[in-house]
Formats: sequence, structure tokens, C-alpha cells
Amino acid sequence: MSRGNKRIPVYKLGFRKALYGAIPIVGFTWGLVFVYFGSSIAEGIVAAATMGILSFLTFFIIDYKVDYKRLMMLERISKNISKKRFEEVDDKTSSTNDELDYVIKKLVKSNRTVEREIQRLNRIENYRKEFIGDISHELKTPIFAIQGFVETLLNGALEDEKVNRKFLQKAMKNVARLIYLTKDLMEISKLETGELKSEMEEVCLYDIINDVVESLQDKAQKEQVNLFIEEMNQNLRVRADKSQLRQVLINLIENGIKYNVPQGSVRIELIPAEGPEKITLNIEDTGIGIDEADLPRVTERFFRVDKSRSRERGGTGLGLAIVKHIIEAHGEILKIQSEPNKGSKFSISLTRVDGGENIHGFDQEALSEIRK
Repeated sequence: MSRGNKRIPVYKLGFRKALYGAIPIVGFTWGLVFVYFGSSIAEGIVAAATMGILSFLTFFIIDYKVDYKRLMMLERISKNISKKRFEEVDDKTSSTNDELDYVIKKLVKSNRTVEREIQRLNRIENYRKEFIGDISHELKTPIFAIQGFVETLLNGALEDEKVNRKFLQKAMKNVARLIYLTKDLMEISKLETGELKSEMEEVCLYDIINDVVESLQDKAQKEQVNLFIEEMNQNLRVRADKSQLRQVLINLIENGIKYNVPQGSVRIELIPAEGPEKITLNIEDTGIGIDEADLPRVTERFFRVDKSRSRERGGTGLGLAIVKHIIEAHGEILKIQSEPNKGSKFSISLTRVDGGENIHGFDQEALSEIRK
């Protein structure tokens, strides 16, 4: 059934089937004419040959009409799979719905499965190459900086009291950057592989928020950014992994501080969500914001809107990616709204476990008015 070099396809299988079908008819015809009717040998041979040719052609034509096109389709699909070349295949089969139709359906399904799998593997490979390039660059920058400072010190600057301490401080700053990068890489790797499990428990949300805000006050003051916790029910409890939820808040609030403006602010508030069992936690800043075109990618590993400014401010490019993985591991939703030069708002859903009290300590009627 080869189609190479524009040759007319030879239906070898049909030829053999027609030949095998014609042989018994030839023998039966020769026996019937020669033995039963008593004709001569020559007449028997002529009659048998005539019936053999007619039966061969009949069987071949019938088999060609019934099976040939479907067999050619099987050949084309199998060749495409072997060459990793895929095309849209019509999986419509004959009305007989026989075993050959069943094989065609299965092969068409396999063709589409293999195509999707190859596309998935290609995406993974491209992602791997991009990741290796990104991590190589991220590691190279602080390593080369440390190397430069150490070489300068060894070449005589160690005895110069005006610069030796300054160079050591800069080298230590880059060491700290390597430590943070390694820590974030290990954490996101464990999250992606499922090695880091979420230990869900009932936790007091306000206590975690207040603890994180207090730990980041010094950094916020240095950047001239104000941190605010809006009024909320201090007894409200949610179901979450305490350490992971704390990590989410640290990453989001640090992000709001880092990319803010002098005298800007970061506000943390709770708002009602759809359904009584859910609440929404907002972290909103008045910073530089994110362009709408970049919003779909901000949770990708190492993606930065402004790479030079992000590195200058000490970011690893993994903070929002970690947030996304933790929120998804909790079965919750992360939403991002932002506008350049106006600020960003990160909203995460949480599952409350108290059931009775509302987020601000109001009664249910007041809560209904807020929702309106």
C-alpha cells in the first residue's frame, strides 16, 4: 500500500484475500464439470479458470470497496505518528461499525493523545530551558559580585580601612541574596512536586496578620511606607496551614512595600465573599502598579515587570510564584488587580470555620447591607 513517488497503490492484502477465496471455487468448479458432468479435462480447466477469474475479481472488488480506504487511513495515521507529524483526522467510519472501525477509532484517539503529549513535553522542555537560563543568570549575578569584592580585598584592599568593611558588607549582601534565592527555590520545588504538604488547621486570622505586620514594620519605615490593618473581627478563624498562610502574607506585604512610593501605604482588609463559608483577604498598595499586559505572568517564576529595578530592590522573582502555589494547594483562589502608577490589589479567598460571627463583628443584617 505504498504511496511513495506517486505510484499507484497496490492492494496486496485484497489480492491475497481474493486469491485465497478463488482457489476453492476453482477446485469445486473443475470437479463439478469434469467429474459430475463427465466433461473433458480441457473443458473442466476452461470452466474452472473462468470461474476462478470471475470469483477473484468479485472478491477483490468487494474487499476493495469495503476495506481499502479504511486501511489506507490506518496507514496514514500510523506514519504520521511515527514521524511526529499530526493532522486533523476524520474519525468517521463506515456504517458497519465492525472490528476495523473499532481499530480506526482507537488509533485516531491515540493519534490525538500522542499529539497532546508531545505538545505538553515540548512546553515542559521550553519551560525547563527558560528556567535554567533564568536561574543561571540569578545565581551568576551575586556570585560574580562576591568574587569581585573578594579578589579586590585579596589584592590589597583588605588593608585599606576606608573600603575593606564596605566591600565585606557588599559581599555579605550578595551572600544573603544567594541564601534567599536558594531557600525560595527549595520551597517552590517542594510545592510543585507535592513534597511540601499543607497541614490544615483552624487558625486565628487576625493573629497571623498582626504578627506579619509587626515583623515588617521596620522595613516599611525604612521605605517610608505605612502599613494599615482595617477593622476586622479579631476572633475570626479560618482553615489553613499556619506557616504557609504566614508566608503568603509576608510575600504579598513585602511586595507592596518594595514596589511602593514614598509616603505610600499597604492596607490589609477583609471583605465578604460569595457564600457564608468564604471570606476574601485583600492586600492593597499604592505603589507603581503593573501593566495589564503583564498581569497574567506576574506569578511565573523569575518573571519581573522591571528586571533591573527588581534586582536592585533585592527580589528573587519567586515570591508571587510561591504565593500562587500555596493558595492553589489550599484549594483557594488568588486574584490580582493593578493599574500603573495607582497600585495593586491582591485578593485571596479563605475558608472560615466559625460560621456564626461575621468579619467585622456586626450582626447578620448589617453584613447583608455591606454585601448590597
